[in-house]
Amino acid sequence: MANSYRRDSHQLAQGALLRDTASFLRAWLADPRRVSAITPSGMALARLVTAEITPATGPVLELGAGTGVFTRALLARGVQERDLTLLEFGVDFARLLGERFPRARVLSMDAARLARKPLYEGAPVGAVVSGLPLLSMSPKQIMAILTGAFGYLRPGGSFYQFTYMPRCPISPRLLKRLGLEAHRIGGTLRNIPPAAVYRISRSTPNPRSP
Repeated sequence: MANSYRRDSHQLAQGALLRDTASFLRAWLADPRRVSAITPSGMALARLVTAEITPATGPVLELGAGTGVFTRALLARGVQERDLTLLEFGVDFARLLGERFPRARVLSMDAARLARKPLYEGAPVGAVVSGLPLLSMSPKQIMAILTGAFGYLRPGGSFYQFTYMPRCPISPRLLKRLGLEAHRIGGTLRNIPPAAVYRISRSTPNPRSP
């Protein structure tokens, strides 16, 4: 009986993965610049992106939530579904997220418009998790996304971004301009393609010399 249950659960998971992969492929074919990969991110990457997030982090804002791979990892970390706000530009993906995570707030919108739409009162967000393809975006778009996201992040909050490249996808010049700093928190080969994750946070002021 237990073996049958595990087999059925595995088959269901495999079926969901195949459907998600097909959805990503269709979205990528329709607009390769907005969808950076033809398959969803793997669980190894999702665990790395969410590694520093706990139930105490509080509200979490997820950008480019796709089919919900990072969302499921956040729930596994103990974040309450009601504390999640999921942004997804693709209408089909947004509809899927609403079905899978009915207690989360799901918004179909462009993350570059974050600063123009009041999502919260004040800045209560403890973390921003980004699945956005920043490498395919202009500096102006990236600046708008970061400005909007950090406008909701409370002091000490962080923005987590993955990349398939060996460097942070946000240029040092742009980081400096926005008063931010990037730290690589790890990488994984167990993803297609291999990926790294960066924590973006507000710059720490250098102590003045006596």
